[in-house]
Amino acid sequence: MAYPADMTAYLSGATLPQLRRWREKSILIPEVSPGSPPLYSWRDVVALRTIAFLRSQTSMQQIDKAFKALRQMRFSGHASEYQFGMHGKHIIFRTPEGSTIDLTGKPGNLMLFSLEEVFEPFTNLNRRRVVDFRHPKQHITIDRDRLGGWPTIDQTRIAFDTITRLVDGETIRVEDVEYYYPTVSRAAAIDALELGDEIRRVA
Repeated sequence: MAYPADMTAYLSGATLPQLRRWREKSILIPEVSPGSPPLYSWRDVVALRTIAFLRSQTSMQQIDKAFKALRQMRFSGHASEYQFGMHGKHIIFRTPEGSTIDLTGKPGNLMLFSLEEVFEPFTNLNRRRVVDFRHPKQHITIDRDRLGGWPTIDQTRIAFDTITRLVDGETIRVEDVEYYYPTVSRAAAIDALELGDEIRRVA
């Protein structure tokens, strides 16, 4: 599944200019398509959430330094596979073997964070509340094993944008959705429309 830049920005907590800068600096190059338009994978979005989470707690210079250090140490795996944390204002990296490395170098309080924490809602540097990655809305789910991680109506395989394309507010209204999709409640249809609106506002 490929995520366009606007949805990637919404789900990751990054801004579109940040995504562009991080591509240019090779902090994260989209797996699906690095060209124009860029298309991101599920792993890319997870990694970008981690970077945005780090950015809410430390400077971009520290993040640049940390990722350069990873490349110099020949850790070439995808960033979503790694566990990061904070050591004061500095970035910590846990190797696949379990060793902990300070990538940016000063003493402080060690705080590793798990993927579960990265998936939970957080506030980014711009004070925007970043949605829960697994449930961006009450009735919307993101599951890598369902439609490749594309947002779907909870407990269905119906993509959220199937509903946003269906409802035009004139010939088909929210209350009509259940006629076409009996498993989609009115509340779920509203969540799908709100998610679409919020993604467009990020762009």
